[in-house]
Amino acid sequence: MDLLKTLTIAASGLRAQAGRMRIISENIANADSTPQRADADPYRRKIPTFRSELDRSLDTQLVELGKVQTDSSSFRMKYDDMCEAQRSYEANINVISATRRMIQRTIDILKA
Repeated sequence: MDLLKTLTIAASGLRAQAGRMRIISENIANADSTPQRADADPYRRKIPTFRSELDRSLDTQLVELGKVQTDSSSFRMKYDDMCEAQRSYEANINVISATRRMIQRTIDILKA
C-alpha cells in the first residue's frame, strides 16, 4: 500500500469520525430538550451510520458518514436530579476537550 492510499484512507476515517462526534454532540446538547408545543414530541436522538465508498482513482475503499437516522424507540419517563445535570455538564465538557485535542493534533500533524 502506498503512502497516498494510506493517508487518504486515514483522512476518510477522520472525516467520518468527526461527523459522528458532531452528531453525538448534538444528542448530548439536546438530551434535556422539551417539545416546542404540547402536542409535539421531544428531541429524538440521531444515530450516525457509516458506508463504504470506492475511490476509483486510488482503487481503494474509503469510509464515509452515511445517512443519519432518527431513533424511533419509545420515549421513557425519567426524573431529573442533580446527578444527571452534573453528568450532562461533564459530558459536554468532555466533548469540548476531545474536540480541542483533535484540533491540536491536526495542527501538530500539519506542522510536521
